[in-house]
Amino acid sequence: MSFNKVELYGGAMTVELPSNFADVSQIRQVPDNQEVYLDKDGLSSIVFDILERVDKPDLDALKYHLEDIVEDDVNATKLWTSNSAVLSKLPSQTPAYTLFATHTASADAVSRGKAPDFTGILLALIRLERQQTDLVICVNVPHVDGEYNKDDVDPSAGKQGPMLDAATSFRDRILQTFEIKDWDLFVQE
Repeated sequence: MSFNKVELYGGAMTVELPSNFADVSQIRQVPDNQEVYLDKDGLSSIVFDILERVDKPDLDALKYHLEDIVEDDVNATKLWTSNSAVLSKLPSQTPAYTLFATHTASADAVSRGKAPDFTGILLALIRLERQQTDLVICVNVPHVDGEYNKDDVDPSAGKQGPMLDAATSFRDRILQTFEIKDWDLFVQE
């Protein structure tokens, strides 16, 4: 897999993303606080979101952001793992966390072909206290019937399957290469 260095938010941040991911803003409008990249060869996406800092302890904030992403379908979401993370190019004291969750669409939506069987969610949260900001990075991996081997995926047994294994490597590369070049992008205390 090859990666390209990408500028986010007009160059205020940089990161390396898989070369087969394209900037969605080239084809549709994206909110100013987001950068969205879509896999040209599949359904996976990578979303960067600059949000107001949630006034909660770090792990509670991580879960809060997950619930915000899945909205009303919290009961259809299963959190499998959460961990602290290190971002190689940010100050060492920067709190960062990751989680892996799956979100299952309703049986009705799946049967009508309107939704994937489930979506793997690899979330990273970077807490910038002084800037009153939470940076949320989300790698979404929809699993559509017929496009993956169901025997390869069993999160309860630690089996993510090839699509989620690839997405995990994308997330890890993001954590290694994510850099803030212009801190003036954020509100300062």
